[in-house]
Amino acid sequence: MEYAFEMLGITKKFPGIVANDNITLQVRPQEVHALLGENGAGKSTLMNVLFGLYHPEEGEIRIKGTPARIMNPGDANRRRIGMVHQHFKLVQNFTALENIILGAETTRGAVLKMDKARKRVVEIAERYKFNIDPDMPVEDMTVGMQQRVEIMKMLYRENEILIFDEPTAVLTPQEVDELMKIIRGLTEEGKSIVFISHKLNEIFRIADRCTVLRRGKSVGVVDIEGATKEELCEMMVGRKVLLQPQKTHVNPGDVLMEVKNLTVAGVKGHKDTVRNVSFNVRAGEIVCIAGIDGNGQTELVYGLTGMRKIESGSMVLDGRNCTKETIHFRNTHKLSHIPEDRHKHGLVLDYTLAENMILQTFFERNVSRCGIIDYRKASRRTDEMITKYDIRTARGPVTRTRSMSGGNQQKAIVARELERDFAVVIAVQPTRGMDVGAIEFIHKQLLSLRDMGKGVLLVSLELEEVMNISDRILVMYEGEIVGELLPDETDFRELGLYMAGAKRSDGRSEGGTNG
Repeated sequence: MEYAFEMLGITKKFPGIVANDNITLQVRPQEVHALLGENGAGKSTLMNVLFGLYHPEEGEIRIKGTPARIMNPGDANRRRIGMVHQHFKLVQNFTALENIILGAETTRGAVLKMDKARKRVVEIAERYKFNIDPDMPVEDMTVGMQQRVEIMKMLYRENEILIFDEPTAVLTPQEVDELMKIIRGLTEEGKSIVFISHKLNEIFRIADRCTVLRRGKSVGVVDIEGATKEELCEMMVGRKVLLQPQKTHVNPGDVLMEVKNLTVAGVKGHKDTVRNVSFNVRAGEIVCIAGIDGNGQTELVYGLTGMRKIESGSMVLDGRNCTKETIHFRNTHKLSHIPEDRHKHGLVLDYTLAENMILQTFFERNVSRCGIIDYRKASRRTDEMITKYDIRTARGPVTRTRSMSGGNQQKAIVARELERDFAVVIAVQPTRGMDVGAIEFIHKQLLSLRDMGKGVLLVSLELEEVMNISDRILVMYEGEIVGELLPDETDFRELGLYMAGAKRSDGRSEGGTNG
């Protein structure tokens, strides 16, 4: 059989780590080939080799049977290879059109010719029903729209081999459905797809075959038809994984966070502001904010953490009124926060792992003395968290955080926030980009904290996560809480009706009829 491309015996090393160890990947024409593995297993590194961002120490790449030396992304594009990266490679203050043609511009003399490019971009958008305004700046777009711009970059260059690196990590369920249809349509047009994901449901839904990586090595290739989730989980992490968390019954205690009539101004790109929201979080319970992305969850979290001004209403945390207090005050007075955007609000990427682990505590006596940080203590503490949370790094505490995989960056943030002294943790998409083993561990940690009497405010777009670990579900729609549900007394269908605004606890629904 002639493969669309082959990567034969690829080995890629970095200081202190072998990221890819003699890996072979063979992808057929018109196939969706999944690449599955733990955080730090080497999936993105392997695809970055194919895309020309890294050069392997050993191995060979063949395109349709012909050996190919790919020195840079320009070479990859000339060989019709495109890649949508886990963290988008877009210029924020450029328009969609400018980003799509960047590096493939049409010029006449020294003049940039945009008319022909605009026409082609509009045609691509219409053909794939992308609903993209070519003149909209990327910084004003939702995450789903930005991803469509990344896909259009590949289609504009007429790429035949398309790599999607964790494409659904930041998408809503509706956007995931749309992406799956797009990917299937692309294979029907003759394109070959590599689909990197941790989400087994998506792999079973979209992939034809799956190559599983573990700790930099290939452990097998599986035909999805006839495979089981349990089989793939065990191949990926080397042990059996509990896909359903074991949740014990608890009796919640005192109120740890009381939110009354909260109103927070909107953030660009989201549907609405937070309007007159009231709820509480008690000791020993996990309260989940569910909803379609862009319905006020971001503004709510910004208001609660101090990242955005509360316009009206109040927030009381562990007996203290924090409505007008600073981020620093809340951090040092029993509030912990796993942020939605790990790069913008969770980490300083050019700091070491140890420096990131003490961002909120560098001034405390157990880390510093007379204003001088004791890096030996910081490193010892970081080593403990690396071991407990299985954070994969090349150089331990002195690893530059930028060099870590997205899943391991997320583990680092979760470790830092859950190991602090807090009464309430606001966990926004805490398992985003994590493999099944890491998700199992984080869920156990959250449930353990809840059993110890901590309060957990979980914000999640993952409906299975919402139903599996929460004690109460609050549904947000257009900036308001439209329903309070108990996981044991509802189902995915009813939850979806509330999320879509078709049903409310007050009996109102879209169109003025009762839900």
